[in-house]
Amino acid sequence: MRIFLCGVALVALANCTHSVPDSAAGVVDTGQGVGFGNYDDYREAREAQLNGDPAASSTDDIARQAAAALNSGEAPVNASPSNPAPEVVENARGISGENDFDAVSAQRDIQADAALIAQNRAQYQVIQPTDLPARPGSSRPNIVAYALQTTNPVGTPLYNRSSFRAETKYAQSCGAFASADLAQEEFLALGGPERDRKGMDPDGDGYACGWNPAPFRAARG
Repeated sequence: MRIFLCGVALVALANCTHSVPDSAAGVVDTGQGVGFGNYDDYREAREAQLNGDPAASSTDDIARQAAAALNSGEAPVNASPSNPAPEVVENARGISGENDFDAVSAQRDIQADAALIAQNRAQYQVIQPTDLPARPGSSRPNIVAYALQTTNPVGTPLYNRSSFRAETKYAQSCGAFASADLAQEEFLALGGPERDRKGMDPDGDGYACGWNPAPFRAARG
C-alpha cells in the first residue's frame, strides 16, 4: 500500500512541473534568447563584459539596441566587410561654418581674405612707451624711475662709504623696513645715492638693503 501511494505522489508531482524560464523576464530559452536575437550572442557579450573587455557593450545597451531595431520594422543588418560605410554627417549643429572650407569658399575667396587681413592690420595702433608719471600727492622718490636711470649692476661700487660699524649700521637700518623697496625709497629720500646717513648702502653701489633694479629694467625691455 505504501509503495502504491508513493507512486501516485510521484506521478502527481511530475504533472505539476512547468518549464522554468531562462531569464527574469519569463522567456523560455528556445534558442532565440531573452526576447531578442540569439541567446548565445547575449551570453558571449555578457561574459566579455564580466571579463573586463573594454570593447564589450553592456547587456542593457544590447537589449536597447535590439529592441529599437525590432520596433523600427527594418530588417537587421548583418556585420560584413562588404557592407558600405555609414554616411558622414557634415556641418553638425553647433559647429561654426568658419570651420568648413567649402562653406567659407562659397562666401569669399583667398583674395577677399587677404584684403580683410590687410584692413584689420591698418587699424592697429602701436602705443609708444612714455616716461613714468609722478605719483600724485607724494613727494617721495620714485624707485622705478631711479632703477631705469641707473645702469650699474648690484655690487659695483660707485660712491665712497665709511667702514666704521658698517655691518652693525646695515643690520639695524635695514631691519626696520618691511621690504627692500621701502628701504631704497628711504635711502634716496635721505640724500642717496651720494649720501648714506644710515649705512644702508655699505658697498656704495647706490642700492640699499639688497635692493635690485634688475626686475624694473627687465619689465621695460
